[in-house]
Amino acid sequence: MPVLKYLKLSSCIIPLILLACQATDNKDTPSQTQSAQAASQAMTVQAVTVREHNVPNIIELPGRVEPVRQAEVRARVTGIVQERLYEEGTDVTKGQALFSIDPREVKANLAQVKASLQRAEATAANAQAVVDRFENLVELQAISQQEYDSAVAASREADASVIQIKAQIDAANLQVGYTTVRAPIAGRARRANVTEGALVSAGEATLMTQIEQLDPVYVTVAQSSSKVLEVRRAIADGTIEVDENGQTKVELFFADGTPYSEPGYVDFLDFSVNQTTGTVNLRAEFPNPDNILLPGEFVHARFYVGSRRNGLSVPQSAVSIAESGASVFVVDTTGKVEAKPIKLGPMDGQEWVIETGLSAGDQVITSNIQQLRPGTLVEVSSGPSSMPSSQESPSQTPDSAKNGNR
Repeated sequence: MPVLKYLKLSSCIIPLILLACQATDNKDTPSQTQSAQAASQAMTVQAVTVREHNVPNIIELPGRVEPVRQAEVRARVTGIVQERLYEEGTDVTKGQALFSIDPREVKANLAQVKASLQRAEATAANAQAVVDRFENLVELQAISQQEYDSAVAASREADASVIQIKAQIDAANLQVGYTTVRAPIAGRARRANVTEGALVSAGEATLMTQIEQLDPVYVTVAQSSSKVLEVRRAIADGTIEVDENGQTKVELFFADGTPYSEPGYVDFLDFSVNQTTGTVNLRAEFPNPDNILLPGEFVHARFYVGSRRNGLSVPQSAVSIAESGASVFVVDTTGKVEAKPIKLGPMDGQEWVIETGLSAGDQVITSNIQQLRPGTLVEVSSGPSSMPSSQESPSQTPDSAKNGNR
């Protein structure tokens, strides 16, 4: 019996000793356990370190498309339109016949002027003959000098009448030519404002149609005079570096956001301020070989006015935009996520230019944005983690160049 009691007591004590040893081991390494648990809870993300570098100085403005040339075709004679000689909405060449106006009235006027010319030439010939006769008589003192002078004056007056009527014939010939209305420039002819049988007037200069040259085209925008002054000061103090060739590149986007394939360049800057709106007009010229850009069309213009020093930019994937504004997630000194509100500038390819909210050296998270919350513990994965330095701008890299010319 004593032996059996001893065996039962031993079987109970041995497991208790083992549990106590295990508990002692766990109490010896609590920090290691917590570190392992924290490491397993950290979310792996990708991030870039923001660096100062030259960023394009981009100005975005709404604008309107205008034809490079526009001509109003108006009546220069009074008459009835006989025929429209062109197809509406098609391209016409300079000098092409557009309308035919009944020429009978102006031709009758021409015939009357020609008859007046014959009468005036006869009168001038008779006056010259009188002068020739009086010239011999005045030498013989058969007539007075006064009579001779009067004959010479009458001859000169008759000659002047002939010259005047010849000029009237030239004008009448022009009127006959104006009965065929021709295109003053080459371009796209719009719809006709008059039809066959309509009475057109030279006195009222009846508008018959319009012609617009669509290749190239202009895009005109209005910029605040204060913004223009700000850019000029930045160029003067070296904050903005302009291109050596002095050209300002412009990109276009249609109303639905679709980019236009051909870039343009600024060709005119008004040096006067509109007193009503306080704006300055700028104009860019764009090639339009396929007539995609139409006069009067609303477009969005992006002006590349040099580059701005010490700028900041982040990838588009790192930016979250809400009704309250834009923000990014950064990694703080403790390895946790912190949300930072930012003020966005223009897009440069696949990157947002940052105006305020970030500083050089900030680690901006670019992945798993939807899963992050402020205070989340993260671990930045290895790999490229820095934005381009000041020696290399994103706009200077081949990929960014392609993206910038979207």
